[in-house]
Amino acid sequence: MRQLGSVRHTPEQIAKLAEKLAKGGRRLSFCYEAGPCGYGLHRQLTDLGHDCIVVAPSLIPMKVGDRVKTDRRDAVMLAKLHRSGDLTAVWVPDSAHEAVRDLIRARATAVRVLGKARQHLQGFLLRHGRVYAGKRGWTLAYRRWLTTVRFDHPAQQVVLQDYIHAVTDAEARVERLTRQIEDLLPHWSMAPVVEAVQAMRGVAFIVAVTVVAEVGDFSRFDNPRQLMAYLGLVPSEHSSGATVRRGGITKAGNALARRALIEGAWTYRMQARVSRKLHDRLENLPQAIRDIAWKAQVRLCARFRRLAATGKARVVVTTAIAREMVGFLWAIARQVQVAPAA
Repeated sequence: MRQLGSVRHTPEQIAKLAEKLAKGGRRLSFCYEAGPCGYGLHRQLTDLGHDCIVVAPSLIPMKVGDRVKTDRRDAVMLAKLHRSGDLTAVWVPDSAHEAVRDLIRARATAVRVLGKARQHLQGFLLRHGRVYAGKRGWTLAYRRWLTTVRFDHPAQQVVLQDYIHAVTDAEARVERLTRQIEDLLPHWSMAPVVEAVQAMRGVAFIVAVTVVAEVGDFSRFDNPRQLMAYLGLVPSEHSSGATVRRGGITKAGNALARRALIEGAWTYRMQARVSRKLHDRLENLPQAIRDIAWKAQVRLCARFRRLAATGKARVVVTTAIAREMVGFLWAIARQVQVAPAA
């Protein structure tokens, strides 16, 4: 094992280093940890004809007693683990898939900002004793009520209006990004998968496009349990000998897709039925996909009621349903032929 020093992270310097190391017909294999620099380095090296993997940091084998961490030691450790085949590579999306995923994540960020803006407004009103008498907030009636709220001091009236503007601006941002996703979908190679998984109850457009963008190639999972683990929906376990201890879900892997699925799983608390909206989504789908979706709905609605009847917390029941949803989504996605990205 030889240490060759450091190199600046620029395309020119990377190409120069790769050319130098490849002299004499050497076959090069690179690896680096996934991080804020993204996949540009991976794409450059593979375009140059070299092997390269992006490593999942959370799955790098670590020595329990090792408390010294430096760039040099990390580089040597990665090289040794790569040589022995002990590193776990992450899936690297193509540039088009990454662009769609960035757009979907931007919308998710906008939704969080909207939630915070609404909390700020409601907290301000509550602090000053302005309480809405209606049943639900953010309806048309609630918004009309906001226009009637008055404060004695002009500064507080300015604060109220500023909070209202923050909410309306955030809502406009969410709507704008949603339209962009809808406009872009027909031109995306994964569009058939997005349409197919919408056969599932609780998997409308936003949930579907989020899960597909975050999971990517469903065929890389040999079975649904692998996908469940990737989404962090499997129980944690601390067992020894004959004693088996299982805890909450691991929450490993992709949090955005996991949250979307858990939100969708709430719909299974009602009885199994095909609503008008779901009927419209099913209209042009193959019968095989419809059959999987209906089988899922019958099973999951019954399972939700059965688990809830045992007294389990609703959030626990919903998470269990989300885990089973993944198995049916995997089965549906495997029914779809995806054209290679252009």
